[in-house]
Amino acid sequence: MKITVTRTPLPGVLLVDTPYNRDPRGFFLEAWHERDYALAGLALHFVQENHSGSERGVLRGLHYQDLSAPLAKLVRCTQGRIFDVVVDLRVGSPAFGRWFSVELNAEDARQIFVPVGFAHGFQALTERVEVQYKQTGFYTRSAETSIAWDDPEIGVSWPIADPILSERDRHGISFAQYRRAPAFTAEGP
Repeated sequence: MKITVTRTPLPGVLLVDTPYNRDPRGFFLEAWHERDYALAGLALHFVQENHSGSERGVLRGLHYQDLSAPLAKLVRCTQGRIFDVVVDLRVGSPAFGRWFSVELNAEDARQIFVPVGFAHGFQALTERVEVQYKQTGFYTRSAETSIAWDDPEIGVSWPIADPILSERDRHGISFAQYRRAPAFTAEGP
């Protein structure tokens, strides 16, 4: 399998395209192949896979886990379309506080790799979406924090106004609060 890895403006955040074979029966793709991904520079060990479903307008994020339980993610949309967002939280990084977005959809099966040190979130653009993502670390509630999805300093331009939010995401911390006690530096753990 030949995968294509594309760098984004945020150092370490990568877009991943895999061969997506379609015929009259449907489609087939290898969403993960450890050897081929390692050859492409993504030598990862996943310990957990999550699968979420959301209705149009639902916004999940901007989430991260601190260094007490760090994790990286490989995210793909398996039904519908999402507006996917990553924010660099690494103090000292040239991209600190900047965000990057990409539309992920079930039609092309593009994935995004979100390394440790970044917040991640997405908004459902179609009536029904499903998102699957692999993690290099286990979900740990005590290590997770949510940055305010609408923080004006970060300034993400979400496509759907008045999103549907969880109680936790309604009360995310501001970027100013994050800067007072950052979880990550550009030098790593």
